[in-house]
Amino acid sequence: MASTSVSRIVPGTPDEVWNLIGGFDSLPDWLPYIPESTALEGGRVRRLRNPEGEVIIERLVAFNETERQYSYAILQAPFPVNGYVSTIRVHAVPGRDDAAEVQWSGRFNPDGATEDEAIDLFRGIYADGLDALHATLAA
Repeated sequence: MASTSVSRIVPGTPDEVWNLIGGFDSLPDWLPYIPESTALEGGRVRRLRNPEGEVIIERLVAFNETERQYSYAILQAPFPVNGYVSTIRVHAVPGRDDAAEVQWSGRFNPDGATEDEAIDLFRGIYADGLDALHATLAA
């Protein structure tokens, strides 16, 4: 199983950041790669569409409001992996009340790609996503 993780310091208190990204169906609010999200099964599943019209279906597998984190599994996607589980976490930054650290990590089995290719793919998605989150919060 392969894994990767990216973290960024972003402007805003941990609560402000979590209020933006902590909703399982909130990706279109901060992630340009996902302009459309539809909540299914009472909000436990999200059906996403990327700008090319490809569908990604993900299931919420863990949610902790107090710790500001959730984990999800990909059920269907145009990615060369299987067994994908990812976690998004928001942490306080010691000594700073105007910033938060966001960590996006995932583990998966490459399927149709090398381990390095799969890691590079998701590291890029996470980095681009957290850059977009930073831009949204700084606007």
